[in-house]
Amino acid sequence: MTHTIRLTAAQAMVKWLSVQMTKDGERFIEGIWAIFGHGNVAGLGEALEKSQDTFPTWRGQNEQTMAHTAIAYAKGQKRTRAMAVTSSIGPGATNMVTAAALAHVNRIPVLFVPGDVFANRRPDPVLQQVEDFEDGTVSANDCLRPVSRYFDRITRPEQLLTCLPRALATMTDPASCGPVTLCFCQDVQAESYDYPAEFFEPRVWHIRRPAPDPRELDEVVTLIKAAKRPVIVAGGGVIYSQAEQTLAGFAQKHGIPVVETQAGKSALAQSHPMNLGASGVDGSAVANAVSQEADLVLGVGTRFQDFTTGSWALFNNPERTLVSINVAAYDAAKHGAVPVMADAKITLEAISTALGVHTVSAFDPAARQDWLDAVTAHCAPREDLPDGYRPMDCEVIGAVQRATGEDAIAMCAAGTMPGALKLLWQPSQGGYHMEYGFSCMGYEIAGAMGLKLAQPDREVICFVGDGSYMMANSELATAVMRKVPFTVVLTDNRGYGCINRLQQGCGGEPFNNLYQDCNVEQQPEIDYVSHAASMGAFAIKAKNIADLEAQIAAARGRNIPTVIVIETDPTNGPGFGDAGHWWDVAVPEEAPNDKMKAAYAAYLENKQRQRLVN
Repeated sequence: MTHTIRLTAAQAMVKWLSVQMTKDGERFIEGIWAIFGHGNVAGLGEALEKSQDTFPTWRGQNEQTMAHTAIAYAKGQKRTRAMAVTSSIGPGATNMVTAAALAHVNRIPVLFVPGDVFANRRPDPVLQQVEDFEDGTVSANDCLRPVSRYFDRITRPEQLLTCLPRALATMTDPASCGPVTLCFCQDVQAESYDYPAEFFEPRVWHIRRPAPDPRELDEVVTLIKAAKRPVIVAGGGVIYSQAEQTLAGFAQKHGIPVVETQAGKSALAQSHPMNLGASGVDGSAVANAVSQEADLVLGVGTRFQDFTTGSWALFNNPERTLVSINVAAYDAAKHGAVPVMADAKITLEAISTALGVHTVSAFDPAARQDWLDAVTAHCAPREDLPDGYRPMDCEVIGAVQRATGEDAIAMCAAGTMPGALKLLWQPSQGGYHMEYGFSCMGYEIAGAMGLKLAQPDREVICFVGDGSYMMANSELATAVMRKVPFTVVLTDNRGYGCINRLQQGCGGEPFNNLYQDCNVEQQPEIDYVSHAASMGAFAIKAKNIADLEAQIAAARGRNIPTVIVIETDPTNGPGFGDAGHWWDVAVPEEAPNDKMKAAYAAYLENKQRQRLVN
């Protein structure tokens, strides 16, 4: 006779999650972020309260930003561990849709457990229920379907026996990794069932490393041997595969330079002699020069986003062949690439063995050093400044770089700073954390908390513009309550400076981005120092670049977040010289003035350089 344990469905879920382990003996789902409401307070809330010693619960301020924290934690853990997030039905659930999309785009594991309507439908329509006039099975949670890698609705207690293992199988599969949504009908949460006792036995989840197909491997080895000017594009898959040292050795041994995506930056330290820095729209001069000349582009763990490829106008050598090493077939086959559907670390090791002593001389090392020298000069503090001078973002980055040590991690998500940091920040290995798949404004502060929880021994520097700060700042209070220390560098340029420059670069006039160009009765004067301090953070305004450096150093002695506000110039971008590359942003064909006509003519010229397939 099978031994059973009688539990409510909510109790069973929590008990099961608490014994799903990593190979290192830690919970794969570290705990759950929760904002309770009707739909999850009585069922799941009771189960979590009784399980605090084995499965921790944390309360945040907003469902979306709680999820951002969970995502940053998983990213900081290189996808080897994750967190869960629960909400009530209705707005609590739909608040998580943006975060789910962010996780989906970035291939990050997170478990969403929104409360749902009554499976028995007796109280219909329950408070906050979204009614579909043509489909009685639809609830607000169905908004999460297209942004979940696995979606299920729990309408019977025994369904946990199948849906929970499927959820973890998705989150631990490197190919399908991403957000999972388990909608939990609120009456079902409270229903009891006799669960098999063996269901709650601890289980260890291993993240597989698929080996390359021999035929695909042979083809790529042949292509590398024939290439005269190959280049490696390092994506986030290098980091998630923990192939950083493998890539470093591979590039050095075979003489192939490496350019970086936003997700792949810091897989190699900037000091590595084969690291040419950022590629593409926000790329370095040397990286983009090598990319344009490359006859073989070897993508490793990248989805070839348009910023990396210069909207496919960058890698435009007529002799170019594209290779994509990726665990996901969807990514490996993009744009006519020669695919290798396999783990990055194992594949690089296998290719290196097959290549033997083969090496190439694909770039001039002096060009790399010229670029690094130019970055140092560009980020250096200015002298003899006029009164009222507001620094550029590059000066802010330089100040932070000089004031931090080898363990510092720069993190950001949206606005000017992602491009500026990708271009100018010179990290040690692992010293960069960027959410640029979705480039979600409001990720930064919540993400900084999650990153610090994932890597408590490293200094976390959160770069955020005033626009993103205004969108989502409330988890600063959570970080204060939990004493999670990180440093926020808040650049105040009085609006959306990045998009203001893009607007004008496309031939438009300044409109609705900077506060001064908005339809308002009075220009705002927002006191960000007082606002951050009101949530308990240590907050201060830096008087200048030298003061910013001093405040960065002082922040390291605190056990709560520090917010340093500095006013910056919204008119200047981060690039200089011939750095950067074209980005495809459609310009109106019917141009009302000469400025836009010129922008449209330049747009048509650049489009001719796009190469979408091999």
